[in-house]
Amino acid sequence: MERASPGAGWSWETSSDAAEVHALLCACDAYQATPCAAAPLRNPVTTERRVAEGAVQVLRHDGRAVATFTLSWDAPFSAPPGTFPSATKPAHLGRLAVLPEWLERGALLGVRCVRRALDLARQAGADVVRSEANPDLSRVVAMLRQLGFEEHGAAQSQDGRRRVYLQKRLR
Repeated sequence: MERASPGAGWSWETSSDAAEVHALLCACDAYQATPCAAAPLRNPVTTERRVAEGAVQVLRHDGRAVATFTLSWDAPFSAPPGTFPSATKPAHLGRLAVLPEWLERGALLGVRCVRRALDLARQAGADVVRSEANPDLSRVVAMLRQLGFEEHGAAQSQDGRRRVYLQKRLR
């Protein structure tokens, strides 16, 4: 496993390049697709909107985008009513993606993304971070659980896509 440690060559930024982010999302989705979990159809307009809102973070290595996530205050998904316990200021983590070559190396860039999202959410005053994940992507769900996210509600199936809802308390 290759360690993606902070230091020389690594940097975070708020994205200003929707095409770059969208390409990274689609590449990661295609890499992780299975017969049970087809790659979602990503809408480039949504990517453009999220980038314009300043909600997209990009991790770079030597100037190249290698991982990304979106942290927003409006829910990018609609969980069934009563799925989550009440919260004062929930943040929403989504669109987590890592460049496939880094996934193959075993680098823990997804963990770095989630930790960065949690730090940014805390700094902005969030009391919880919520996320939606495909339960068939078991490594992603396991990573979120290891980082303190708890599943809420039963797995849902809408539009042929399975979903689980997760939340981590920050306070």
